[in-house]
Amino acid sequence: MVETSHPDIANPAAGVDEPRLIEEKGLALRVARIAAPALKIFGLRLVRVKITAAAGSTVQVMAERPDGTMTIEDCEQASEQLSPAFDVENFMSHAYRLEVSSPGIDRPLVRLSDFERAVGHEAKIEMAAPVEGRKRFRGVIESIELRPEGPLARIVAAEGKDETRAALPISDMAEARLVLTDDLIRAALRREKQALRQARRGEAGARRREAAKKPQSKRKVADRGAAEKPR
Repeated sequence: MVETSHPDIANPAAGVDEPRLIEEKGLALRVARIAAPALKIFGLRLVRVKITAAAGSTVQVMAERPDGTMTIEDCEQASEQLSPAFDVENFMSHAYRLEVSSPGIDRPLVRLSDFERAVGHEAKIEMAAPVEGRKRFRGVIESIELRPEGPLARIVAAEGKDETRAALPISDMAEARLVLTDDLIRAALRREKQALRQARRGEAGARRREAAKKPQSKRKVADRGAAEKPR
């Protein structure tokens, strides 16, 4: 048995090919299977597809990079890639509006790395089948247990003065989402700052490598040679 319990854990091995453990049903699942390979071209991975009646009919596609980031440019590229892919499949019998967005702070949890990163934070979970007579749970994700039959999320919920614990198989969940709390916001800001620092270090390293490749000017070489001549 292996458990993870750090609230800000990030699995570096979890890349664009990491599978989703929680998927949609019906038409949304069909759309998801079209969207996922189209997004992968830009290094993005699908989080969730939702079809609503908003504005007549709206197809909401939620995506991100493996590190959890999603820029405005990423959204624009994804939309440009998805529109023709959806048109070819013609999965909707009427006009619809396409929305592409990032998961947000109170994000859906669909992959193992999502749950690992969510340890220590509160989540709302709905099971596809009842667990101990219940389908809906709300509590802090205490740990993730990796088992041969699939990962298990252990949650603890405060009900009045008492605490109740539940062990929920992730593959049996219909939906899981983080609850927006102050702790969650602070953790998101820390990750954002860390990602920004890493990006800046990467840019600085790239500039140094580029500068090292440039040949020295003839004048600098001549000046250096003149300085070395004895008087």
